[in-house]
Amino acid sequence: MPKVSSLIVPYASYLRVYEPLAAFPEPERSHWARYARRPEHPSYQDELHRSLADLLPTPPVPVPVHESGDAFVLEVDGVLCVCPWRTRLRGWQALAELDDELPRPVLEAALPEVVRRQAAQDHERWRERNPDARPWIRTATWQVPLNWFVLVADEERAYEKGTAEVAPVLRYRTPMVQARRRVARGLRALKDAMDEGPLIDGLLDVGRWLEEFHPRSLVELDYGGLVHALPAGDLEDDHSAKDVAEGIAALRRGDGEAAGEAYGRLVERWRSVRDRRSAN
Repeated sequence: MPKVSSLIVPYASYLRVYEPLAAFPEPERSHWARYARRPEHPSYQDELHRSLADLLPTPPVPVPVHESGDAFVLEVDGVLCVCPWRTRLRGWQALAELDDELPRPVLEAALPEVVRRQAAQDHERWRERNPDARPWIRTATWQVPLNWFVLVADEERAYEKGTAEVAPVLRYRTPMVQARRRVARGLRALKDAMDEGPLIDGLLDVGRWLEEFHPRSLVELDYGGLVHALPAGDLEDDHSAKDVAEGIAALRRGDGEAAGEAYGRLVERWRSVRDRRSAN
């Protein structure tokens, strides 16, 4: 369980894929095998602290100069699974999205155009050498995208209460085959009920991403820093994956009223987070 830090934690959630060691080519496989034998491994808070530290210099370093050699590690049914951080690649991707996230004056003050332009050129050169690269981690700020909840089930939910020194944890973990099956079922139900929409687009996108990984991988949805944006009682009672599943099941049987009720519960639950985002 991550420790509470005096550092301001971004309100971000994470979707991670842990691939079995056998899915990695050499010499990367040997690197991760040695890495997994270490007595301790960094947490998502450690990853966050390192990325934020790069923003302190003047000018800031929006994307690390070198790719991270760290990862999250799990053992699942005796199989070692690894989720590489790939902080540099994710930094480039996040930088490309900032134009839509921040007003121009704020963006210029935080990351001057010359810094962003240099990072974009570095990314383009890197992509030419690594055309098939993809991240093992997706990040969403101030929300958990509804399409992520489609991948998991309420019985896979794990909640740990926080203390004065330790932050609470809310996450889901599911086998890749289950996540892909739920994507397919969800898409069928949504497409039968509506022609198009952001939920369909998001589910198509995350489904394509999942197809790039080993079928024996594990998928993890982690509330991450969002646990600090939700009151403790609301967090403990949060069963958003169940509401999404009930909404999709209602659409499948043509019950628009029940689907609307499930969606209403989601809207009400996340209202406080949206209000907090607006205040910031």
